[in-house]
Amino acid sequence: MDPRSFDGDADRSRPAGAKQTGRVLVIGPYLRARAGSADAQSESHVQRDAEARLDEAAGLARAIDLVIADAIIAPISQIRPATYIGKGKVEEIAALAKSLDVELVVMDCALAPIQQRNLEKELHAKVLDRTGLILEIFGRRAKTKEGSLQVELAHLNYQRSRLVRSWTHLERQRGGFGFMGGPGETQIEADRRLIQERITKLEGELKKVQATRRLHRAGRQRVPYRVVALVGYTNAGKSTLFNRLTRADVQAADMLFATLDPTLRALTLPHGGKAMLSDTVGFISNLPTQLVAAFRATLEEVLEADVILHVRDISHEDAEAQQGDVDAVLRQLGINPDDSGRIIEVWNKIDRYEPDKREELLNIAARRPEDHPAMLVSAVSGEGIDALLAAIEERLAAKRTTLDLSIDAADGAGISWLHRNSEVLVKELHDGRFDMTVRVDETKRDIVVNRFDAVPRVA
Repeated sequence: MDPRSFDGDADRSRPAGAKQTGRVLVIGPYLRARAGSADAQSESHVQRDAEARLDEAAGLARAIDLVIADAIIAPISQIRPATYIGKGKVEEIAALAKSLDVELVVMDCALAPIQQRNLEKELHAKVLDRTGLILEIFGRRAKTKEGSLQVELAHLNYQRSRLVRSWTHLERQRGGFGFMGGPGETQIEADRRLIQERITKLEGELKKVQATRRLHRAGRQRVPYRVVALVGYTNAGKSTLFNRLTRADVQAADMLFATLDPTLRALTLPHGGKAMLSDTVGFISNLPTQLVAAFRATLEEVLEADVILHVRDISHEDAEAQQGDVDAVLRQLGINPDDSGRIIEVWNKIDRYEPDKREELLNIAARRPEDHPAMLVSAVSGEGIDALLAAIEERLAAKRTTLDLSIDAADGAGISWLHRNSEVLVKELHDGRFDMTVRVDETKRDIVVNRFDAVPRVA
């Protein structure tokens, strides 16, 4: 993609007589950094960031199979209440949209309902903002009943104030949730009532889902498996890493939000221990608050995780900004992103670097504080995976107590209990007794000590 700015001398020539239909125009209406301000940066840096943001917006559009007619950066000095961008910019975009014969204009920002309606009138095309675009992607990607419920709830909360030509009485003609198709509806009050009734029903169904998830988590807590959760910016390589760690076959593709529904698989640790690995939905900058709220039931897997792997695409030019976006969502969930005892930072996609750059990254990681390490991996090639697994095992072990005990080999019930409720590290038969070394949660430590006369292992 070659993003262009209205402020530059862009060549807007088009092939004569070419009629382009079913295409989308992506607009990046980004605020300029104020000259002389404390936050002002060099012009080249601001432009590079804007291009990366526009490229991501175009990637979101492509994620639902839209054809990009053009992608334009439209820098603005301030946000206009009526149309978000200034009148002159609106006229230029309208002319470009007409010349391209586009059906949809995507604005890479969050539009108020009145701004969206005004832009549609001025541009003579349907307008979709960043929130609506992300919701549309989620609507098409949700595969499970739970995921569909969560996305539909987020969509309805978003649509309540955007009923003009959007709400279609729960009708979905082309997949997703009807942002870009449908007959339209003029009975606004009836629509609002229908939406509210549907929201109430969905909230009730999601409460049942949350109760079921709590039962599942309670069941997992009765066995010695701990939970490790993957979080990260969308397209950071979480699903590829998930497949590499668990030998699973979860869909992994080079696109934004390739996977949506959470997945749990068993993870085998270096010394034979087991954990449960959870792959979660990817985060993104300006993630709609409706989605954070709706997906809270799913993201509770992260809240309950013993270890969180923050997977970063370290090869991305905006890797630092993406880290900040993920940290912001974690804070929204009540998780401290600086909790080094729980969070491991994983720098993925190092296979994209030449050996000298990779060595430089290793040196940067080595200089990090000991309690904030970074694990360099390639989910594609497998490089660094063994070290990552060892780090996961070490973090999990730090939260558990290692005990030594001796048990009569005839005590089948006791041996069975230990296998169900602890991680058996060593089990050797001597003179009719099993000498065992087990690792247990703090909640079961006293039970094992009192029942089996176990003693803590001296480090």
